[in-house]
Amino acid sequence: MGQYANFKDHDTLEAQVKSLADDELLDFWEETQQLAKMLDQAEQTDLEYNPEYERVILQELQYRTCFKGRI
Repeated sequence: MGQYANFKDHDTLEAQVKSLADDELLDFWEETQQLAKMLDQAEQTDLEYNPEYERVILQELQYRTCFKGRI
């Protein structure tokens, strides 16, 4: 698993995701998937998974994949 990076409080989620290396980004995505699964299994009504994380991560992965194809 990737290590947690120290992000500044004012950085947006998008900026934080862009600063991650490819393997760290994939680890982060995997961890969000595990968290969503755990919350779903626990059926916690007071805790909600934020799909914004997944959207931002997948968008960055798509961008990186397209960018690598052009090089």
